[in-house]
Amino acid sequence: MKNEKKSERRLAYILVAPSLLLILAVAIWPVIQSFYFSLFDYRLNNPAKSALHLDYSLNLERYLENYPFLMSALKQEIAQATDAEKEQLESLQEKLQQVDEEIRADKEAAKRYEQVDEILNNFEVPSEELKIVSIDEEAAQHLTKTISETKQTLKTLNENGQLKQGDKLTGLANGLSGAVIEPNFVGLAHYKNYLSDSRLWKALWNTTVFTVISVSIELVLGLAIALLINKAFFGRGLVRATILIPWAIPTAVSALMWKFLYDGQNGIVAKYFADIGIINDMSELLTTGTGAMFAVIFADVWKTTPYMALLLLAGLQTIPSSLYEAASIDGATKWQQFVKITLPLLKSSILVALLFRTLDAFRVFDLIFVLTGGGPANSTETISILAYKVMFSQTNFGGGSALAVIVFICVAIISTIYIKILGADLISDRK
Repeated sequence: MKNEKKSERRLAYILVAPSLLLILAVAIWPVIQSFYFSLFDYRLNNPAKSALHLDYSLNLERYLENYPFLMSALKQEIAQATDAEKEQLESLQEKLQQVDEEIRADKEAAKRYEQVDEILNNFEVPSEELKIVSIDEEAAQHLTKTISETKQTLKTLNENGQLKQGDKLTGLANGLSGAVIEPNFVGLAHYKNYLSDSRLWKALWNTTVFTVISVSIELVLGLAIALLINKAFFGRGLVRATILIPWAIPTAVSALMWKFLYDGQNGIVAKYFADIGIINDMSELLTTGTGAMFAVIFADVWKTTPYMALLLLAGLQTIPSSLYEAASIDGATKWQQFVKITLPLLKSSILVALLFRTLDAFRVFDLIFVLTGGGPANSTETISILAYKVMFSQTNFGGGSALAVIVFICVAIISTIYIKILGADLISDRK
């Protein structure tokens, strides 16, 4: 008997394994990648940080586009300099030659050095893999220090009018400053910075307010609609199809439509709201924080309530009609039937609907991005919009990845809470 159970368990694990691997590949792997990127100061708008660097590196293309010409210009300047300037320039020349020898002391670096130099002499562009070479920390720091001293000395001499080719020398020295690429591994610094940033907490608060209010209203309205269209009446099929139209419209299109309806000068909805006293002025809906939050919640409720109604309708149709007939014979009112029969038997469906809608609302992006862009003054900026702005508008992939991981953690916490409630409910139902 025990052997049979063990074999059944093994078979079950074998059957489930492909699904687990698929979940790992589709869901977990992107999160792992995002977490890895969040450990680096990864910025596409900064050439020194446009890739992940764990070690010190040297951009041979930038180095060889400046170093040989700087040395040649220094040689010419030394030949024309007086004794005082000549001594300083010769010292700089000697230090630069020394760090160049340190770079070429490594066989791999020396090999690539020659290859990149030859490519540049042929007026060609070296590949990223070829031109970036790892160097040890001591050589990198020595090169950085030498370049800094060279820049400062040449700048001082040029300002004092002691150089014949001052602008050329200082320009070439400045060009060398970006050759050394420092490691951009920052560990958990992004998380520390964001968790102490008021903008993140404001975005989380906006997300929470939007999620709680919109999902609560959608649950009430969705349940009312589900109860209505669950009844048999003439034209029920047409009514069901009509109710689903808002949900069928793409979110971006829906948001753009509502943006015109909320317009402060010509928006029909804005005018009606102002006429009935919900707002004082038509322009308040998209130009004030409270008005903008109300606008996005109202638009979301209009679009997503049918989805909630559809999920709850599926649950209602699993409740046997015989229960209502028996309750009616026993003298139960419609409200008592709703409280004693509908709600208890619909509990699992409600929890599932709430789970789907809460997760969807917490990750809201397109509706608010098109409708308000997160404004005014970040009053409707959600965590997803903040992550988008940091990652794509600022091209800060490290910080954006950290925010994406924070969103994942929040969604995972919400999912865990709901699943525990749902699981406990299902277990109690089985008992």
